[in-house]
Amino acid sequence: MSTQAEIVAKDLLDIQAITLSPDKPFTWASGLHSPIYTDNRLTISYPAVRRNIYEGMVQLINEHFQDVDVIAGTATAGIPHAAWVAEEMGLPMIYVRSKPKDHGQGKQTEGVLYEGQRVVVIDDLISTGGSVLKAVKAVEKEGADVVGVVSVFTYELPAADDNFQQFGIPYYSVTNYTTLIETAEKEDLIDRNQMKDLHEWRKDPAAWSARRKCGLS
Repeated sequence: MSTQAEIVAKDLLDIQAITLSPDKPFTWASGLHSPIYTDNRLTISYPAVRRNIYEGMVQLINEHFQDVDVIAGTATAGIPHAAWVAEEMGLPMIYVRSKPKDHGQGKQTEGVLYEGQRVVVIDDLISTGGSVLKAVKAVEKEGADVVGVVSVFTYELPAADDNFQQFGIPYYSVTNYTTLIETAEKEDLIDRNQMKDLHEWRKDPAAWSARRKCGLS
């Protein structure tokens, strides 16, 4: 029987929310070359896919966190998943802007949040963790207690582990990079050599990109 991580990994590949191209890398906004491109916003258009995701998130929350009071979604990609999770769990929801509003009360969190409430923050993708940890800080600034972060997918980059450890915040993802590329190989989307190359990227994306820019394999 497939695990939820394997099911969602296959979903993401099937709907092309994640595309692997180690031989013809993508160029990220940062300028880095990458063998993977992710657009998890596509998942909201597929009812069965989004159900598999939010059921996986609920499972992770129930397994790893106790007495959660509020589900928070990061704007904008985390908001729909947070809404489905909050509905499934019967919990209040808020969302967190990328920065405070420049008008009105200048709020960064939207919805009702009380001091001391235990919050799980939902995001669609963890790369280095920088953006979601800004959302964590915004929630904690309101006096709430962020007990953890849950995402659809993580690249499993060492930088993310370092950043979350510095914050003392645990994070979990429904599926992950290792499961995804193993699923891609099973589905004959990549071969063994390409999978090895993809593992090398995860260990050091900057070095991998530098080799590609220099025309090295």
